[in-house]
Amino acid sequence: MTGRLNSAQPYVLGLFRVVVGLVFFCHGAASLFGVLGGAAGTHGGTLSAGTWPNWYAAVIQLVAGALVVLGLGTRAAAFIASGSMAFAYFDVHQKAALWPIENGGEMPVLFCWSFLLLVFTGSGAFALDGLLARRSTQRQPAAEQTPVAA
Repeated sequence: MTGRLNSAQPYVLGLFRVVVGLVFFCHGAASLFGVLGGAAGTHGGTLSAGTWPNWYAAVIQLVAGALVVLGLGTRAAAFIASGSMAFAYFDVHQKAALWPIENGGEMPVLFCWSFLLLVFTGSGAFALDGLLARRSTQRQPAAEQTPVAA
């Protein structure tokens, strides 16, 4: 059973990355473009450009979410996304109450830790990072390729 689960790990991690990134991307798109119900608290509208910190958070959500979905620069994008959600939690939600269930901060906490997990695990399967790494390895002359330890 463990062997079967371990063999599926990169694929499940890849699906996890796509789902988390897509939900994050949708938050940014809603806030910036008014789609999918619009920005929270605007009754279907958008955020004013340049407003601190919400507009900047929405840009991070849109760009980092797209990069995570594609698996392109996943670790860097996930690191920035994780930090932005930690900031959102401590700057907005934590002031209201100690626990996320009390202060409405469950989503920022889950996003923060999900993205932090991707920083350490990488992108998994179905990622452009892996495709680009394979292409660059194939283009190197044989003398430059370093052997991979088993």
